[in-house]
This record gives sequence, C-alpha cells and structure tokens, in this order.
Amino acid sequence: MLVASPSLFTFYRHQIRMEFIILATAHFMALITPGPDFFLIMQTALRMRLKYAWAVCAGIATANGLYISIAVLGLEYVRTMHHLMQALHYAGGMYLLYIAVLLLKAPMRTIDVKETNNILRLRDSKKQFLIGLTSGILNPKNIIFYLSLFTAMVSPATPLYRRSLYGVWMAGMVLGWDMMVALVINRRRRVDLSEIRLFRMEKIAGLALAGFGIALFLH
Repeated sequence: MLVASPSLFTFYRHQIRMEFIILATAHFMALITPGPDFFLIMQTALRMRLKYAWAVCAGIATANGLYISIAVLGLEYVRTMHHLMQALHYAGGMYLLYIAVLLLKAPMRTIDVKETNNILRLRDSKKQFLIGLTSGILNPKNIIFYLSLFTAMVSPATPLYRRSLYGVWMAGMVLGWDMMVALVINRRRRVDLSEIRLFRMEKIAGLALAGFGIALFLH
C-alpha cells in the first residue's frame, strides 16, 4: 500500500494556497478599478438612502455570481457563442447609454427630493436590485473576465468543490466591496457635499457611463 509522504501533502497545500492568492489578487485588482458598476453605485448612493444603493450592489453581485458560476463549471464554450456575445455588447451599450442620458438630463435638485418619473430614483429595493442585476448581466466584460481568470489561473486538476469555494469568495468580495463603496459615498454626501457638487458628480457619472456604453459598441 502506497502512502503519500508528508512533504507531498505540504507541496500540494502550498500549490493550492498560491493558486488562491494569485486568483484573489487578480480579482481584487480588477474589482477596485472603477467601471460601470462603480458609477452606477455612485449615482444611487449620492441621491438615495443607503438601502437602495445596497440593493443595486446586491444586483451587481448576483450578476457576477452567475458569470462566476459559468467559469467555475468550466463552460468555456460560452465564449465561442459569438451571437450571444455580440448581443450582450449591443444590449449592454444601449443600457449604459440609457442610464447615462437619464443622469445627464436630470436637473439640479435637493438631495432628498422624491421623483416618480426616473427609474434611477424609484424608492423600491426590488427595482434597484433589478437595475444592478441588469447592468451586471449586460456587461460582456464580466463573463469574459471570469472565464479568462479561471482558464489562466486555475489548474484543470483543481476539484470542483475548491473552484466553487473560489467562486463564493469572489462573489462575496464583489458584494462586500461594492457595499463599502456605497456606504462611504452615502455618508460623505450628507456631511460635506453641496447641491452643486452633487449635481456635478452626477454628471460625471453620466459621462462615464456614456463612455463605457460607447466603448461596448466600438469593441
């Protein structure tokens, strides 16, 4: 009967640890880089109560979790479905441009003014969740990123349960980081942001989202 040596187990644990560290570091560096999700969260946290910004965060994290699941299961063929990827590019571009137009057209107003004609200002956690979910689903860079990450940094020999733990960690990091960003922005706007500064930041978010939307069309 063959018994693996302690040194072999130590080497295996070291390999697993290094794989996770590299994967988690690459994911976190991408997470802290401002993208469409950041500006979507920012505009919600600037104008609405924290629970609505967190609902957007939950939607974004759910969308990321879906794409992470596809990567964990090794469904690489999804990337070869050109019609699907092209549809995501165009749909994502149109959605971001739509959100951008709503922000750019919005007039200057007080922080807590209630609006009923702007979907971005609806005081409904479920609808804010759907806004975040739609943004995450329609961003094709999410699925491309996660598939590339698992292909390049996770060994094919890594068992499914361990890949699943990686996925749970990443989805949790997306939710935790986004909620922290929303918390910081929401608290700051009530402390030292005037209406004019809020107005300008809202326009910056609109321009940024428009830029991301145009980039999807040109990609």
